[in-house]
Amino acid sequence: NMASRLMFENSNEIGVFAKLTNSYCLVASGSSENFFSVFEAELGGHIPVIHSSVSNTRIVGRVTVGNKKGLLVPMTSTDQEIQNLKNSLPDKVVVQRVEERLSALGNCIVCNDYVALIHPEIDKETEEIIADVLGVEVFRTTIANQALVGSYCQISNVGGLVHPMTSVAELDELSNLLQIPLVAGTVNRGSDVIGAGLVVNDWAGFCGMDTTATEINVIDGIFKLWGESNQAEEVMEKGTLIDTLSQTQTPRVYAYLSKYNSQFFRLTKHFKKK
Repeated sequence: NMASRLMFENSNEIGVFAKLTNSYCLVASGSSENFFSVFEAELGGHIPVIHSSVSNTRIVGRVTVGNKKGLLVPMTSTDQEIQNLKNSLPDKVVVQRVEERLSALGNCIVCNDYVALIHPEIDKETEEIIADVLGVEVFRTTIANQALVGSYCQISNVGGLVHPMTSVAELDELSNLLQIPLVAGTVNRGSDVIGAGLVVNDWAGFCGMDTTATEINVIDGIFKLWGESNQAEEVMEKGTLIDTLSQTQTPRVYAYLSKYNSQFFRLTKHFKKK
């Protein structure tokens, strides 16, 4: 089951209107049934897919951050929204309001079930809530000199996709922090705003309709969305993933797969601008 392509109304930025974790999926309330049903079809048998607004907006993916253990929402979320979330989410998921000046939590924080990367200027109290409620190790960092780590990166417990201009040294460093393989790349035909164009958990991925076949191959490769078949091994053997990466439309592509994942390969390429 490769990553699915879809649109939210006229937008390819589906990560703005949805939040996906290993234990639940939030979808903007008032979204078209079509948008909701793509998630429902892929995830419905496994985790709840929940219609919700947050702070009376539809941009649920950008103002929340969560993993299988918890969900953090901004202070401006209404009591009704919180109650709806608590009623719909699995019992073990903790919903917590966060008083934070940088209130678009999804732009400033990216996490999986073990580690969170956060904007360098987030409050100390918020950092403690993240560690506590989401049960993760927290690191303050930037990605390719961008403070909005949630916008320019998407990770699962399996792998991660980061901003195309991330240097090899930085990929190395981030990969060591997160203990997962990382690759630098794009979504939606060359967009570097990975968080807005892609949502992913350990077994499913969704990206904007403009995402190219090449980009989908990179996404499926790094997040291991090939399904149970041996297709993944075949791809590795044929080196098609390497060819794929070399055709990506970014000026340079680095795939750095961490040493913790030795069955993968390491690849560093520099492309001259034409």
